[in-house]
Amino acid sequence: MPTTSAAELRGLSRTELNAKVTELKEELFTLRFQAATGQLENHGRLRAVRKDIARIYTVIQERTLGIVDDPDAELAAAGTDEKA
Repeated sequence: MPTTSAAELRGLSRTELNAKVTELKEELFTLRFQAATGQLENHGRLRAVRKDIARIYTVIQERTLGIVDDPDAELAAAGTDEKA
């Protein structure tokens, strides 16, 4: 999986971000295991995966603090407006 930009991540929903974090953490575990056993061919991938995880956590925190608009909140607000 190539590195993902923060702009691309901002377009994803909270559940998609959580799924991506879980996927990347599993990949990081596998890469660390390979590194420990001497089977890892691309050591730069470890750094890239760690940075991708940090990027996702940054986007989640931005939404929590209200720095960036949350697409999930916008959908929820739009849903309540239609019912009113």
